[in-house]
Amino acid sequence: MRDVYVIGVGMTRFGELWEVSFKDLFVEAALAALDDAATDRLDAMYVGCMSSGLFVGQEHIGALLADYLGRNPIPATRVETACASAGAAIRLAYMEVAAGTSEVVLAGGVEKMTDGADVTAALATAADQEYEVYHGVTFPGLYALMARAHMHRYGTTREQLAQVAVKNHRHGALNPKAQFPFEITVEQVLASSMVADPLRLLDCSPVTDGAAALILASAEVAGQAQNHPPVLVIASAQATSTIALHNRPVITRLDAVQRAAEAAYKQAGITPDEVDVTEVHDCFTIAELCVMEALGYARPGEAAALVEAGETRIGGRMPINTSGGLKAKGHPVGASGAAQIVEITQQLRGEAGDRQVEGARIGLAQNMGGTGASCTVHILRAVS
Repeated sequence: MRDVYVIGVGMTRFGELWEVSFKDLFVEAALAALDDAATDRLDAMYVGCMSSGLFVGQEHIGALLADYLGRNPIPATRVETACASAGAAIRLAYMEVAAGTSEVVLAGGVEKMTDGADVTAALATAADQEYEVYHGVTFPGLYALMARAHMHRYGTTREQLAQVAVKNHRHGALNPKAQFPFEITVEQVLASSMVADPLRLLDCSPVTDGAAALILASAEVAGQAQNHPPVLVIASAQATSTIALHNRPVITRLDAVQRAAEAAYKQAGITPDEVDVTEVHDCFTIAELCVMEALGYARPGEAAALVEAGETRIGGRMPINTSGGLKAKGHPVGASGAAQIVEITQQLRGEAGDRQVEGARIGLAQNMGGTGASCTVHILRAVS
């Protein structure tokens, strides 16, 4: 397998973007990535998208987006693994370059969620329809079950959950492309509307429009890059678990995240404590804690204490979600995994501005679908 580099990244602003079409969102991010890479070459493209059919009534988007990007007749494929769609798209692009099939591949994601679709019903298609959804549970409800179990098993407090949201909004306030670029307090989280006990409105990621894209390339092409130092992908891993939460032995343990992370660490030849900056899938505040534990950043039940101690802030020992995460930056479900690697790439280039983690050399991005039934983990390393 050949080395694979990220040579360009691009993303749109995240938010309620009613004036921009689904197609234009993706094209804007893709053109920004191509411009960032200073290349006009593309051999193939993979597009992550969870539910364009339900959100905007559009399927067959691989060919559609290649057309609007002016790239017909290259191979163009839509990838769907719920909210991990972009992570899986990037993994397929990585494997295509690593295998020597292509030299330059675009991978990214797009979702347009605010144009009037029943978002709760659309997102519920990523759960077990014939059991969980039939009995009326929603995704906030499923994550609320995980939160209650974590609180019961480990003594995690309501205030500690709120501190995850406070930290991510503090980071998001430094990100000009975030949907909610402002800080919040623990008191505001605890006073926000109840969604699914114990999760309140400010524990939940928002409904978002947006797109993000990367350009992946071989060493030969990366060696010609002039605009920015390339970033090496040192691991790409994926795993699955049961979709139905009730089929797991322990509902606070994200088996797919743990398995993908273990495979990624083995590929990269590193341990968790060597990671300098991390983006995780914080669709709800409890998700960030469970992911930290599955990644090996903390033992089961001990992640909340690290957040409370400030260890996961910018300037802390293990900065997490420097972009603001899904919570503050926004969560266009099919694009979130790509936006995470945009942030990691900018951090490793030293181009993250006020969010920069000093001396960052190794970054990790974790993207998952549903309640963790699908998960990708990518680890990147600065070259220069």
